[in-house]
Amino acid sequence: MSQSWKIDGEYIEACSCDFLCPCITQNSTTPATHEFCKVAMSFAVQRGHFGDTTLDGVVFAVIAQSPAIMSQGNWALGLIVDETASEAQTAAIAAIASGQVGGPLAAFAGLVGEFRGVTRARIEFSADGHRRAVHIDGQLTQEVEGIPSLSAPGQCLAIDNTLHPANPRLNLALAVKNFIRSFGIEWDAPPRKTNGHFAPFSWAGAAS
Repeated sequence: MSQSWKIDGEYIEACSCDFLCPCITQNSTTPATHEFCKVAMSFAVQRGHFGDTTLDGVVFAVIAQSPAIMSQGNWALGLIVDETASEAQTAAIAAIASGQVGGPLAAFAGLVGEFRGVTRARIEFSADGHRRAVHIDGQLTQEVEGIPSLSAPGQCLAIDNTLHPANPRLNLALAVKNFIRSFGIEWDAPPRKTNGHFAPFSWAGAAS
C-alpha cells in the first residue's frame, strides 16, 4: 500500500560558484567556477506529512560536493536533520531527501556516488524580506540577499524554468555568508562574491 507525502516551505542555497552560477544557467552541463561545486540547500518545512507522520516545522539541510560539471555525477552528499525532529520525522525526511519515495530529488539520486550519512543538529533558519539565513553551529552558516528588481518593485531578479529540485523559479541572490564544514566538505567564501538562491518549495510523492 502506497504512503503519500507532501511538504511545503522555504528553501535557501549557496554554493562555491561566483555569482551568477553557470551550473543553473547551463543546465549543469558547463563547468562550475572551480574544479568542483560545494553546495548546501536548506529547507524549512512549514506544512507537511509523510503518511500519518506530520512534518510541520521540520528543518533539514542537504550538503553536497560534485565535480565541476555536476551532470557527470559522482556527488558526495550528506543530510542534516534538525535535532528537534522525532525518529519518525527524521526517517521520513531521509527517504524524501534521498529520492527513494519520488518527488523532485528522485531525478538527482543517480548522480550521488557517495552518501555520507544522516546526522542530527540544531538548525536555525530565518526568512526576513529578501534575506534567508541558516546556521548549524560549526557546520554551516549561510545568508543570502536577493538582488532587487528595478522593473518589479518589491520583488527580486529571478531565473525561471530551471532544472532545479527546489523550484523551477529561483530568486537570484548574493551570499553574504557562505561557510560549510560538514561531511568532509569545506568551503569559506568572502562576503558578496558567491552565488545564492531562495524560493518557496512544494514537493509531493508516494512511498510504495
